[in-house]
Amino acid sequence: MSNQKSEKPVLQGQRIKTRKRDEKEKYDPSAFRDAILQGFNEAGSDLDQVSKFLDSAGSKLDYRRYGEVVLDVLFAGGILAPGGFILEDGDGTKPVRTNVCVFHAENDHGALKNYYGVLYKLIRRYKYIEKPLEEELRKLIMFLKGFSAEERQKLATTVGICLSNGLGNPACLDALFEEHLVKEGLALEFASDLFKAWLVEKDMANLGTALKRAGLETKLLNLLPFNKRSIENFENHFKAAGLEPVVDYQRVKATAETRKNIYRKISEMIKDEEPVKEIIQSVKEEMKKNGLAEHDVAVMAWTVIMSVVEWNKKEELVAEQALKHLRTYTPLLAAFTQSSRSELLLVNKVQDYCYTNMAFLNVFQKIVVLFYKAEVLSEDVILKWYREGHSQKGKGVFLDQMKKFVEWLENAEEESEDEDEEED
Repeated sequence: MSNQKSEKPVLQGQRIKTRKRDEKEKYDPSAFRDAILQGFNEAGSDLDQVSKFLDSAGSKLDYRRYGEVVLDVLFAGGILAPGGFILEDGDGTKPVRTNVCVFHAENDHGALKNYYGVLYKLIRRYKYIEKPLEEELRKLIMFLKGFSAEERQKLATTVGICLSNGLGNPACLDALFEEHLVKEGLALEFASDLFKAWLVEKDMANLGTALKRAGLETKLLNLLPFNKRSIENFENHFKAAGLEPVVDYQRVKATAETRKNIYRKISEMIKDEEPVKEIIQSVKEEMKKNGLAEHDVAVMAWTVIMSVVEWNKKEELVAEQALKHLRTYTPLLAAFTQSSRSELLLVNKVQDYCYTNMAFLNVFQKIVVLFYKAEVLSEDVILKWYREGHSQKGKGVFLDQMKKFVEWLENAEEESEDEDEEED
């Protein structure tokens, strides 16, 4: 008996059916674009009608598949080819585009905000276009060189309006730091127009929050071409553009970054047991280069000095350990307490530290006396702190600790005055 199965007879001309779900529709962005352009032409220049068309067309057209195309049309009027050029028709004679788009809108904040309105309504209706929008904004920024100066300005304004109102992800602005955009000044130009639009919509706090969210809050200086990258040029550019809030924001961020760098440098040098003189010289150079105030450095130096040690948990031993450690670095603190303001801020910082770290609660007076003897703190500043300049933290405990020493200072002051009178 044969194991071979006999073939079943097949009718002549029989067709094998393909399940509908197995059929793959050809990807045809040009046909999709043409359908969008036809709808736009019928709507005319009335953006309310454009919105209505986009809203209703979503049930027929595949926005999920062609999200990039519909966004290209809204921004540029047609499908964008690599480099920022509009895709031409089949015979290559002319670009296929509509004038109902951001690039052909009036170069006016109000007119461009109307296009934000179209985008907002579209994405509110078809939430899945939100992700393609984020990718679209990044792509448009990358293509800046292919657009005209006026198109770049309109795009920057529209992107600023969108991002300030929570439409899109500010992370797309990271594309501005591409070398070719920075080198040719396009990044700086675009950022200026975008910030202007943003500050019309919202305040600097809103812009600052977005920049932080995108990890760009400390990178703004890098918008300038390398050969012009300086704080002075940054401030001159944005002041001339009427963007003083951006200048102030950059100053604050630059100072914060400088503080971090100086903090790190002092910490590393102390851990490496480098001579105090070298630490002082290094910090002074950083201060001069970055315009950092002396009182900021005094407080920072104290914080670093106290952070590099693992303190004994026993209160009776921590005093001796602290004084021995601080005695080594009093010259560092003295170098940055040349003004009364620096001294007063430092003694209040010491007070705050001793209050927060309970093992140091009874060490405060000993630290102040050490600083007085090492000429870190002057007699006048200690008296001012005692009478009116102290913090409220642990006030009773610390004033009580300092009472006898202050009385001694006051008596010494009176004796000195009496001696001066006798000499006269």
